[in-house]
Amino acid sequence: MSVSPAAVAASNPVARPPASNSTANSTPTQADLLDFVRRTAADSDLIASLPLDPEGRTWVRLEGPGGSEAWLIGWPPGTGTGWHDHADSVGAFVTAAGELKENALAVRLPADGWKTLELTDDVDRERRLPAGKGRSFGHHHVHEVLNESSDQHAISVHAYYPPLPRIRRFSRSGPILRLEQVERPEDWQ
Repeated sequence: MSVSPAAVAASNPVARPPASNSTANSTPTQADLLDFVRRTAADSDLIASLPLDPEGRTWVRLEGPGGSEAWLIGWPPGTGTGWHDHADSVGAFVTAAGELKENALAVRLPADGWKTLELTDDVDRERRLPAGKGRSFGHHHVHEVLNESSDQHAISVHAYYPPLPRIRRFSRSGPILRLEQVERPEDWQ
């Protein structure tokens, strides 16, 4: 059984991670977001408070720095996001428990106006992110995040600024990347 984000949020109000050195009114940079997710991932009580489901991802909304959108996410064994980007938002994430794998494309995609692209051979990047490791990324960063473990949950902390205006979802077949869907915040409610 999957736990819906609404059910998790209802039973676990917005969590408050450790205080930040940056001011609440400043626009957070990628470095600020990475610092935030690292400090938050080190909060063992917060990480242990996330309800884990054996079949589906679970998540809790966090208060991010400077008005950013932040999430604590639980990944059951064998789960992943599929290829996507965060459109006009910059972001950062850190694995707090277990290990995640990120497959990413080292290419800047056009913002809009396309449905299918043929990728060159040299754009694929792979990162293994064990507990304590993470990264930041810029606008239109296309990636997929996976928990490839067959028996262990992973937990991660993510932050985005500005708060996600949309997520573009893609399918990939060899070098062909296709835009499949554009999701907006109202789709996640």
